[in-house]
Amino acid sequence: MTATEVKAKNDFQAALTVTGRSPEIPEAADVYGWLIGSWELDVRHYWIDVSSQGIKGEAHFGWVLEGRAVQDVWIMPRRSDRAADLGETGNSYGTTLRVWDAAIQAWRVTWINPVTSARADLVGQWSGRDIVQVGTHGNGVPIRWLFTEITPDSFRWTGEALEPDGKTWKLEGEFRARRMR
Repeated sequence: MTATEVKAKNDFQAALTVTGRSPEIPEAADVYGWLIGSWELDVRHYWIDVSSQGIKGEAHFGWVLEGRAVQDVWIMPRRSDRAADLGETGNSYGTTLRVWDAAIQAWRVTWINPVTSARADLVGQWSGRDIVQVGTHGNGVPIRWLFTEITPDSFRWTGEALEPDGKTWKLEGEFRARRMR
């Protein structure tokens, strides 16, 4: 890497990342700040039950855009287990951008996985002790993503899609997360 490339990399990181939430976001609306840091993921369900396979993933969260957004990188399998021939099935190296929207007093959430060209757009907010994110896959199918069983060092994440009957939610993904130290 040349000196110019190193400087450009550092300038980009400095322009993107910050250490905390913008004061424009009310503390009570800080839905995602507790996620800042790195997490190890146990993959339980990824389109099918994969709990017996012991698949591990990782997720990394940080404040970005002057503290008005939280961005993550969600990786499965984890970087240390990745191989060149993963293909699309069971391969996720995507990012989520959660941007505070004062007009609706909630977070606009966009997830993109360039490996599979998948995209989802949701709105997220607290619902009691859980985070509920509701929206659609890129193809218009209604989805809901939930952070539940939240502690300072762990959480459960599930993703569901609404079946064509308009009543039944089908589990698409389930992850158990532990904070990395």
